Amino acid sequence: MEKTNLFHRCGVELNRSIQSLSQFGGSHAKGNKWLQVLSLRKWGMLLTVMAFLLGRASILDQLSPFALAYFAVIYYMRKDLVVWVGVAAAIGSFMSPLSQPVSVLSEMFVFLLLQKAMEKFEQTELSYVPFLVGASTFLVQLFIGLVSAGTGWFPIIMSVIDGLLATTLSLIFIQALPIFAPARKSIHLKNEEIVCLIILLASVMTGTVGWEIGGVSIQHLLSRYLVLIFALAGGAPLGASVGVVAGMILSLADANAVYQISLLAFSGLLAGLMKDGGKMPVVLGMLLGSSILSFYIGDQSAILISVWESAAAAVLFLISGGGLVRALSHYVPGTQENLNSQYEYAKRIRDITASRVERFSDVFRQLSRSFTQLAVEDSKEQRSADKEHFMQSIAQKACTSCFRSKTCWNEQFLETQRTLTEMMTAIEHNSKLDKRDLRPEWRHACKKTEQVLNLMKEQYGLYRNDLHWKQQIMESRQLVADQLVGVSQVMEDLANEIKREGQQLYMQEEQIRSALNELGLAVYSIDVINLEEGNVEIEIVHRYTRGFDECRKIIAPLLSDILGETITVKKEQVTEREDGSGLVTFGSAKEYEVETGVATAAKGGGLLSGDSYTSLELGNGKFAVALSDGMGNGERARQESSTALDILQKLLQSGMNEKLAIKSVNSVLLLRSLDEIYATVDLAIIDLYSAHTTFMKIGSIPSFIKRGSEVIPISASNLPVGILSEIDVDLVALQLQPGDILIMMTDGIYDAPGHAVNKELWLKRLILEISTEDPQEFADCLLERVVRYQQGQIDDDMTVIVSCVTRYQPEWSTFRWPGIHRIERPKIVS
Repeated sequence: MEKTNLFHRCGVELNRSIQSLSQFGGSHAKGNKWLQVLSLRKWGMLLTVMAFLLGRASILDQLSPFALAYFAVIYYMRKDLVVWVGVAAAIGSFMSPLSQPVSVLSEMFVFLLLQKAMEKFEQTELSYVPFLVGASTFLVQLFIGLVSAGTGWFPIIMSVIDGLLATTLSLIFIQALPIFAPARKSIHLKNEEIVCLIILLASVMTGTVGWEIGGVSIQHLLSRYLVLIFALAGGAPLGASVGVVAGMILSLADANAVYQISLLAFSGLLAGLMKDGGKMPVVLGMLLGSSILSFYIGDQSAILISVWESAAAAVLFLISGGGLVRALSHYVPGTQENLNSQYEYAKRIRDITASRVERFSDVFRQLSRSFTQLAVEDSKEQRSADKEHFMQSIAQKACTSCFRSKTCWNEQFLETQRTLTEMMTAIEHNSKLDKRDLRPEWRHACKKTEQVLNLMKEQYGLYRNDLHWKQQIMESRQLVADQLVGVSQVMEDLANEIKREGQQLYMQEEQIRSALNELGLAVYSIDVINLEEGNVEIEIVHRYTRGFDECRKIIAPLLSDILGETITVKKEQVTEREDGSGLVTFGSAKEYEVETGVATAAKGGGLLSGDSYTSLELGNGKFAVALSDGMGNGERARQESSTALDILQKLLQSGMNEKLAIKSVNSVLLLRSLDEIYATVDLAIIDLYSAHTTFMKIGSIPSFIKRGSEVIPISASNLPVGILSEIDVDLVALQLQPGDILIMMTDGIYDAPGHAVNKELWLKRLILEISTEDPQEFADCLLERVVRYQQGQIDDDMTVIVSCVTRYQPEWSTFRWPGIHRIERPKIVS
């Protein structure tokens, strides 16, 4: 029941994780229920006011394509506001200079009819809106034109233009209106969305044409206010773009306002250039731009009015612009607020992911405990249950028809049970027990001793078979438990890694960028992934200078100086950019390097050896050297040894603990075959930062370390993997030094001198006689001398792997650049 509950918990956790990650984008901004209601009402009022102004807007007092396009998009995106938006647009059209409420209402009615017809055919996608809007506008305007002006080309051409404008505007509004959603998921706006937003806001401003306060035009005031907002949020490019678009839209509504294009564009450019100074410099830039161009537009009164309009927009901006700018800056790409928003969004995703991974780790650990507990309980209860079943089976078959059954099992129960237990124990020690081996006390206690003996021997065979399969089940459970512990450990390490990557490193990135800029290097982007000492990882995208190799010669030495540790190039790859730039990964250089050499010979000079070997960097600052000898020789031995090393390699690379990895390999070899198949494992894990080395010798012969004129043996007494279900892994720790040579070998070399010779002393002398420090030459020389000692006879597979530990020497030394200081490393998140 406990195991079932744990699996149920695991499934529940998985469900929660999927739901949480899928709903994160919209749920992380949810707050109090009343605040949500107020927020929805606020957006609804804003969209309704916009509908009123768009209903009033027109182009050159001839066309009014805004209202229907806006109404149609709202119909699909906010059906709860359709009625309010429709009424507001109708009222706005009634108050417009054209005063055509019948036209707007007719267009809405035709659109709704066409929409209902589309719903009959189950075609209600948003992509159909532009076609429905264009068709509705064209049909209504064509009918009105033919009725009022009669037949001719002019009403047809105007109807086509009106329909195309309505179609275009609906496409623009589809891009712009989702920005006003109360729970927008995207953390930045695309360029197309920004342009569409500007067009929408400029179109709304055209609804204020003709409104004035004290001679100040409302549309001019709002347009300059809009320029100020976008200039402060996005700088000169966005400010000038808003000025151009807003000026063009206003000139379409009023032919006398064509000059507004240049005035607003120039004002937006100057205001955007002052962005870094804050509000006041931006206002001064706008005032300067609008004042300069005002001198070219007309008389003194027009200049004075323009100045008053700019001043009114500046005052409104200084009073209310801060919140709008901050809100807009979060969505404009390239701004610091947008970068912070992206970072916060990614950080929340990382935190949730790390939390879920930790919970999964706990679930897997609990599952492992459950399997281990079941195995222990089964092993304790198995013996007593098997004994009881054994006794019942013998009593049922031999004692049921006996006349002394009641006497033996009622009056003499303990004596009968002791006798049967002694007989069962004797059969366990000697399965071929016969009647001549029966003790006199057994014959005295039971009148059917021979019959009971035969039944016991028969039941014992069944018992042994049953015990074998129960043992297989327990070993399988233990394997599952060990693997679950390993998975839990790997997931916990992954969660910690995710947390470490969530640290904010903008300050360090900017410091590195400024240092590289001072050297004149074209760096496109810098991404500091990790600044933990000894585990630094920095990715830089820059343009290659063919033949100069700035990465290794300049950037890596500079990073080494400002980080206080040796940094090297880990990986280089060309990006898809057309300028030939590349992504270069820099990382911490290890304090030590390991170079390996291998020599091997198959038994009898054959081609296939039963030994397997590997040497690899595990990716966590550790280097592994492993050697395995399969049972026997040839293909089967090679298969077992290579399987052991392959599994061990994958487990170690995944981050699993060394002891647990060895035990997992043992369980796999034990369960994969019913035959007695085993393999030795000789493993050395070298820390490349400290040269501290851990040896795990599972059934393998001693290894040796040559240190100058000294040879140090390394040995341990462990059985090979694949024999026993439970093995004790003894670890041997040793501190290596630069210049040490580690020699690992199989028994084919160790046993070469025969039994009459002290093998350890013989090999020490042989190792000392080899003077070369090159690992490959050392391995070849050692194997050659062993084969010569045996006069060319190879009685067993021979493999020797030699590893030389040296201190890392960077190819290029560090250099200090004036004015560049050391980077302050962030605190490590535990």
